[in-house]
Amino acid sequence: MTTLGTASAGPGEVDTGRLVVGETRDGTEVGLPVAVVNGTSAGDTLYLQAASDGDELNGVGAVQRVVPQLDPADLSGTVVVVGIVNWHAFQVTEHRNPIDDTKTNRAYPGDESGTASERIAAATFDVASRADLVLDLHQGSTSRMIEEVRVRCGPRHRLHDACLELAKVFDCGYVLDQKGPDGQLARAAPDEGVPTIDPELGGSVGWDESAIQAGVQGVFNVLRHYGFLPGDADAGPQTRASGFEQYGAPAGGLVTIHANLGERVSAGDTLFEITDVFGRVKREVTADSSGVFWRTRRLPQVATGEYVCSVGTDVDSY
Repeated sequence: MTTLGTASAGPGEVDTGRLVVGETRDGTEVGLPVAVVNGTSAGDTLYLQAASDGDELNGVGAVQRVVPQLDPADLSGTVVVVGIVNWHAFQVTEHRNPIDDTKTNRAYPGDESGTASERIAAATFDVASRADLVLDLHQGSTSRMIEEVRVRCGPRHRLHDACLELAKVFDCGYVLDQKGPDGQLARAAPDEGVPTIDPELGGSVGWDESAIQAGVQGVFNVLRHYGFLPGDADAGPQTRASGFEQYGAPAGGLVTIHANLGERVSAGDTLFEITDVFGRVKREVTADSSGVFWRTRRLPQVATGEYVCSVGTDVDSY
């Protein structure tokens, strides 16, 4: 019998329920939606979670499509899922938890007696740290971004190769291999011996079907490659970047982007220009380094210093 919150499933069973992580301001319980899919054969445990940032919905879309397709009769091992991590932010479609103004993916490993976000992090980290593999589904918030997987433990970590292999198997085509900030699940779980990755399923307002399908395919690639399901994952070569350069606006106005997502750029190439409302060019910004055009803001209007775009650098293939 495998239990997660109120969901319990024996071999060959599926159950859903809630994982209580606190109460709202009127005293109502906050329960994260959870699922347990327990295979008929013994095996490892995969932990899958989505929406640790409340406006990153493509991961929720992937969970919505993956879980109904999991047949315990075909499964070896167990898949445990938290479908919405940042419950408070999800309710109001915000990135950060509005109760404590915290980004949940900076709160790991959490504190079961701490703030709302720390309690959520502690409860989900308890699940993650007992798994054999972890997929923490994200997206580039509401910006425009390629589908990629982030390896966040750092190149000197003892599990770096295992996390990099997991990223390749997920197979978004692009990997950002760069040590992440403290408090990320993909930083904290490898310290407990659990290979963990952050698939970033594009960026959109609402759901983006192509990004969701990339997430669904990635989850099934992992399930097949690691022996949860029969069959083989057909992972292709990955473009890996180990650096990340962000570009801000040197002036206010309207941005015109000159590079396409996923396009290779060279140092000196024009990334974007800023015009006034009458179309007169105020500033042109060029790439400092060669790399891959990775991410860009969605709306054209910018103030001085506001984020515009990012380039993945130190690029190779593996």
